[in-house]
Amino acid sequence: MTASSRNSLRNILRTWPLEDQRAFFEHELGMPLVLEEESGKLFPESNRARDVRDMLRAKLEDAGGRFVGDVVVRAITPPETASGPWRVRANDRETFETAALVLATGGLSVPNTGSDGKGLAWARRLGHTVHQTYPALTPLTSETRPHAHLSGVSLNVTIRAERFETTGGFLFTHRGYSGPVVLDSSHLVTRAQLDGGPVPHLVVQWSVWNEKEWDEALQSGRGTLGPFVAKRIPARLGAQLLAEGGVAHDRPLAQLTSDERSTVVRMLAAYPLPVTGDEGYRKAEVTGGGIALTEIDPRTMESRRHAGLFLCGEILDAFGPIGGYNFQWAWATGRAAGLGAAHHSVS
Repeated sequence: MTASSRNSLRNILRTWPLEDQRAFFEHELGMPLVLEEESGKLFPESNRARDVRDMLRAKLEDAGGRFVGDVVVRAITPPETASGPWRVRANDRETFETAALVLATGGLSVPNTGSDGKGLAWARRLGHTVHQTYPALTPLTSETRPHAHLSGVSLNVTIRAERFETTGGFLFTHRGYSGPVVLDSSHLVTRAQLDGGPVPHLVVQWSVWNEKEWDEALQSGRGTLGPFVAKRIPARLGAQLLAEGGVAHDRPLAQLTSDERSTVVRMLAAYPLPVTGDEGYRKAEVTGGGIALTEIDPRTMESRRHAGLFLCGEILDAFGPIGGYNFQWAWATGRAAGLGAAHHSVS
């Protein structure tokens, strides 16, 4: 998702295809990866994220790089002359000077990690266009919390909205809804609220059966309604949906009226999810919006506004769905920015 040029987004990702990224981790870093068959995701064989961090840091130090921790950057100043250095002022009043500067400061998501959006503010002051930011991949909430008692219930569903559809895991929470399909849908809500518009209409299909299939099954099925539904979705959820629809749990299938059947079908296959808000940046996995991609060289990630300034990762106007796409973006843009900065420093 981007409000910038999709062509720019594609060109950036093509600078380091997934196959080459995998080869880097497995062969250059010596980190075996395991493919999760169900999701298609790749994980370190050790299943420890810190191993990725440690190996990348070791690679940096082997190449002669120096890691400086416990530093808060207070300000950055562009070169005063064409050949002058960038200046970075730190918390202890120390100033670093460099021929090339990479901004990899992240967005606004999960602020307790230190992601405070300062990089976006610096980029804006340096003349970059920063598209309006918003929480993305964040849980959704409901003011009335009608399903709080279902907290912990999970299942695979399909969520639809206008020109949007996603299928995957869904989780009820005390405050609302989460799980991959909810996170993937959340930008529809957060962007609408940002624009001052109404919350979009999200419709849930609770099983693999669509409206037509449920209608046919209810007409040809035997027994009572509650147990019949409970064979296909969690029993507690089924009972809740039937109660909301006003159809008795013990109603014999053969006695369902046409109106009752239509109500049940709607509750099971076209349920209007009562979303009123979201969990915001506090629980968002990524930040939507950011620096316009058209202001970045897609081959090197160098700013088109300032020579020697390189930008990468979540600070840019792009994010993807759950499933490793945002890591792929981080690796591709980070590598391009690093190579671009190194080339600029020696040229």
